[in-house]
Amino acid sequence: MEAKATAKFVRYTPRKVNQVLALVRDKKVRRAFEVLSFLPKSAASFVEKVLKSAVANAGKLKDYSNLKVKEAWVGNGPTLKRMRAGSKGRSMPIKKRTVHLTIVVTDVGVVPEKTKKKVDKNKVKTQEAE
Repeated sequence: MEAKATAKFVRYTPRKVNQVLALVRDKKVRRAFEVLSFLPKSAASFVEKVLKSAVANAGKLKDYSNLKVKEAWVGNGPTLKRMRAGSKGRSMPIKKRTVHLTIVVTDVGVVPEKTKKKVDKNKVKTQEAE
């Protein structure tokens, strides 16, 4: 079973959030929480909050030992454009970036439908006839 959680329009830069997500992708949820709790980056608390939401959406808030972070990605949100005073009376642009974050968790033991082998019915019939 897969569960997904998203956070949109959050005031972090995508590059800094992606550095945190690189440490969490394809790890078990318990290990991901350990990594995030000791990470000295401000985006770590934000990613941890979204990961908790994904685990809660999976319905296994108490016991998440068999959950794994399947996918985690960040996208650009709208950029807030502001101005700051510069030298000689000029104005300098400031870009305040936002992100959209998505985390997908899944059960470890589940095999996706696409990877299962299909059985050829003709071969089964010939084996039964023999």
